[in-house]
Amino acid sequence: MTRLFLFLCLWLSLWSERVLGSILAIDYGADFIKASLMKPGQPFDVLLNRDSKRKMQSTVGWKHNDRLFGQDAANIAGRFPLDSFSSLKFLQAAPYGSEAVSFYASVSTADMVKTERGTVALRRSDGTEWTVEELIAMQFAYVRELAESTAGEKVSDVIVTVPPYYTQFERDAVVDAIEISGLRTLALINDGTAVAVNYAMTRSFPTPEYHVIYDAGASSIRATVVEFSSAGSDSKSKMAKDATQITVHGIGYDRFIGGTELNRRLRDLLLNDFQKRYKRDISNDKRAMAKLWKEAGRVKAILSANTEAQATIESLAYDLDYRGKFTRAEFETACKDLKLRYAVPILEALAHAGLKLDNITSVIFTGGASRTPMIQDAVKAAVGANKLAFNVNADEAAVLGAALHGAGLSRQFKTKDIRITDIGPYDIQVSYQAESKQPGARPRTINTLVFPAGSKTGTKKTLTFKRHDDFSVKLAYKSPPLRGYPTDFIEAEIVGVGEAIKNLTEAGATEPVIKATVMLSESGFASLRDAVLTGEFKDDSLTGKLKDLFGKGSSSSSVDETTADVGTAEADSTTTSSSAEASATVISKKEPITLEIDTKFPTIPPMSVTEKRAGRDRLKAIDAEEVSKRRHEEARNSLEGYIYRLRDLLEDDSPESPFVKCSQTFERKAISDKVAEAYSWLQEHGDDATTMEYIEKRTALESLERPIVHRYKEIEEFPQALNNSQMWNWSSRLFLTDAKLNMTKELEAGLPTKYTKEELDEFEKVLKEHETWLDEWVEKQKKVKMNEDPVILSSEMRARAKVLENHLQKLYRKRAPKPVKKSSSSSASSSAGSTASGSSGRASDTGTAESTSSTASSQDSPRHEEL
Repeated sequence: MTRLFLFLCLWLSLWSERVLGSILAIDYGADFIKASLMKPGQPFDVLLNRDSKRKMQSTVGWKHNDRLFGQDAANIAGRFPLDSFSSLKFLQAAPYGSEAVSFYASVSTADMVKTERGTVALRRSDGTEWTVEELIAMQFAYVRELAESTAGEKVSDVIVTVPPYYTQFERDAVVDAIEISGLRTLALINDGTAVAVNYAMTRSFPTPEYHVIYDAGASSIRATVVEFSSAGSDSKSKMAKDATQITVHGIGYDRFIGGTELNRRLRDLLLNDFQKRYKRDISNDKRAMAKLWKEAGRVKAILSANTEAQATIESLAYDLDYRGKFTRAEFETACKDLKLRYAVPILEALAHAGLKLDNITSVIFTGGASRTPMIQDAVKAAVGANKLAFNVNADEAAVLGAALHGAGLSRQFKTKDIRITDIGPYDIQVSYQAESKQPGARPRTINTLVFPAGSKTGTKKTLTFKRHDDFSVKLAYKSPPLRGYPTDFIEAEIVGVGEAIKNLTEAGATEPVIKATVMLSESGFASLRDAVLTGEFKDDSLTGKLKDLFGKGSSSSSVDETTADVGTAEADSTTTSSSAEASATVISKKEPITLEIDTKFPTIPPMSVTEKRAGRDRLKAIDAEEVSKRRHEEARNSLEGYIYRLRDLLEDDSPESPFVKCSQTFERKAISDKVAEAYSWLQEHGDDATTMEYIEKRTALESLERPIVHRYKEIEEFPQALNNSQMWNWSSRLFLTDAKLNMTKELEAGLPTKYTKEELDEFEKVLKEHETWLDEWVEKQKKVKMNEDPVILSSEMRARAKVLENHLQKLYRKRAPKPVKKSSSSSASSSAGSTASGSSGRASDTGTAESTSSTASSQDSPRHEEL
């Protein structure tokens, strides 16, 4: 029982830790990161960075050996163009020769190299290479530290927004970065869906409504057609009626016309103007290009609200300062080809959803680039001004919606019941080779579409095969999702088929078939979840034989080996002929045999466990180094500040100064010499000193100042400690006087006393000792000067007063003894005597008199005790 109790306690502690854990939501954009923390008892809002900003730039960089994040990392790009890395979202799982990498090369000054996995790594100026997953993991870890400092506890679970067009490769890259950062993936949510959740937070939908979430971000533009409705309009459950259902019906997107492309075109305007004016080509000057990129972003923000803007860059190149004036009209002319594409994602999403503009209530704008007038005008021309809606926070709607969804998934927060049904953006097919009927025959590949574009996430499908040997199944996109991207993403080999068939047939099974379950998860991952071998067993019981006798005209036909997509896993059906279904009543199914699945990644594999562990170790090493640097700087700053503080105290030679009052001349001289020595050492050797040397120097100075500080504190605390001691002396004396008086009265009345004479004598002895000690040492302390060590400490005074207080409390809480009750025989005799003297004929009242006398006696005792 003891072991069981300890186990339950441990389980409850672990369960409570899991239940009460915080949830972090991250909206990782190409330009900015937004985060939100869901913690019980904490207001639901956006997480602030160390500069109290509500969003931080998606940049990580190094200034020499110091790692920087956010705005600090972006600001050094002009000086260290090879050590500042921004817009990493474009490179997530991007093949080295893909269109995404080419686009990134046109907007970044970073040096890219090819990894062993065929993806991209970035190389610093010192030659250090970091994978994109590791760099993004650094930013996630930075956000996690902010969340933990806010929550005051460890944060482990995270939900991250991703564009709806993200492929399996890119989603794997996001999860790899999350795991390297030390976090655990709760879910991935499409950013348009997250905005829809935020939109539904404060709204109800008695009738279904269709809206388009138009997300114009830095990397791309996405449109999501969403239906909002009441989840349980036909349900009797009140909880179901209060729920909101969000159903995604269609998506459209353009990967490369977001705010980053606008910045690129404006940067090229600045570049061409400079080169035309000064006849110098600076397109290969990385520092100059980084400065132009930063200025282009600033000018674009100004042109969003004004018709013209002034560009100014000091020492752009060749010691030349650049100044140029640009108008919104010039900028829009440079982007006129993009204007025709801004509304296309909306039309594509409506087409996929099978809806028209008349079915749409509004087009909800979100994303930083949605503020660009050119984008707003293009959408207005396509859908009409009456459809435009700006009723969500363009920057924060996605992260707040993701946080609310994550809270709902955790089941530890009481939130509005919002249910989501999302879709996959691509056609996903299963490919496998047909089993050869004849030796030497050319293998035939069969492709079966299992998840067409628009399939609901969270669904499963079962594939049925009739095979005798091990075989492979591939999951692939029907067409490349982007130029340069592969189609195959998973190859699963189902092994152990032959042995499993042998075991099943020996058990009496017929028609063995393999059922493989493929799933499109809520986070958008397609996978082969499991594969089992099952068969049909003849029922040899009497009932089975009778059924077989009446149904023997039916015989099952063979299962076609190429049969696939036979319904959902819940139905778990097999594709057979109608005669096989008719004979199903005479067979019984036994437990299927689970087959082993060996999963491989034929094209762009996610990071292996070893690679992720190595990446995490690299991050831990750099974190430890930064902690060491931070402690080193803190130790130096602490020593330097302490030296200046002591110098200020020494320079203030006023007689009224507490430092002068509480110190002697030789002490101030010793401190002055030590301060001068420490200051000289700091100037000569401070840059090369270790953290321990800083600490030792400060400790030496503190040892000289400590006696002075001690005297000053004792002078401050002595009056309060003395007052406390005198208060307990007075309280104890008053208590002792009253206790003695009460004891005398109780003895005279023949009652038991609450305190014994020995107890009161002992207490009086303790009180007199404390009074004598206090009077003696207080007189001695009065003779001590302020710059001399005290002879009596306030801590000792409090300790001795505490002893007296405890003794007093012990006596005060002592319970009074109960009075001795009179015996029942004496009461009865006295009652009988009084009754006899009153009347001899009233014998029937004797019992009543006795009862009344006894009751009166028992009721008087407490009253006397209280008195």
